[in-house]
Amino acid sequence: MQLEEIRQKILNAPEAFVRECEADFSARIDALANAVAKERDQRPVILLSGPSGSGKTTTANLIEARLDARGHETHVISLDNYFRNFTAEDQALFDRNELDLESPARVDGDLLSQQIEDLMKGRTVEIPRYDFTTNSRVKSGKTLRLRPGELLVFEGIHALNPSLLASSDDYTSRIYVSVRTRIEHGAADDRRLLHPSKVRLARRMIRDHRERGRSLSTVVDIYDSVERGENLYIMPHKHRADYDVDNFIPYELCLYKGFLPASLPEDEAKHPWLSELFEVLGELPVLDPATVPPHSLLREFVGE
Repeated sequence: MQLEEIRQKILNAPEAFVRECEADFSARIDALANAVAKERDQRPVILLSGPSGSGKTTTANLIEARLDARGHETHVISLDNYFRNFTAEDQALFDRNELDLESPARVDGDLLSQQIEDLMKGRTVEIPRYDFTTNSRVKSGKTLRLRPGELLVFEGIHALNPSLLASSDDYTSRIYVSVRTRIEHGAADDRRLLHPSKVRLARRMIRDHRERGRSLSTVVDIYDSVERGENLYIMPHKHRADYDVDNFIPYELCLYKGFLPASLPEDEAKHPWLSELFEVLGELPVLDPATVPPHSLLREFVGE
């Protein structure tokens, strides 16, 4: 997609452009919901994966809302709830910043598989909750019993990893979501493409600063580690997806410009690849957040 096209549409008719983008994304979610609904009897479990900053949680909730509206009661469960308790060794590695938090080994695949089996047999289970302040699973008090015709959506970065749910292909629909669109920018004699991972980085910078109190510099510093985890543990399994969703929203960089500084000189000196993101943002006008509808995927990152 051309950067200049986005710029002109925001300058000329921002509200109309936002409506156009949201309608296009809504149509993608509608088509996805229709597809999984057709297979609900044979595939009552939906596995939704994608890299960090891809909007997995909101996408899962949007799919749930569409399926509920069609009369197919659906329940969304985060795989984060199935993380393993920290051992003393894990805590020591974590304290030294040496624990691989991106590894699928962090997820208790045995518990996950057992609970899915129980649910599909009509048994009642208590869905665990993971307490990130203590790095341990705790009782949630939330029980679930799957009734005939109801659907489950499990969302998480490792949802498509077969090591967690072996032999699940027969009863699952599998979805991979990410930013796929590349933004063409630069001078006529030096055209470049902004990689989708930089859009996801902008999303994480805003969300993690707002929700988790992380500095922008901290989010930038762990970018390489996050990318490493994605390349090792997520990308190798995306081919297993039945459905591939590009959830780039064309106006989103104009929205993010209002939440991010014009530059981060010290971070750009450490990470030269970061400068391209600020160059692109610098070419765009700012979009008023009030223009963004409350149901938008982008609210996952910029808040209400």
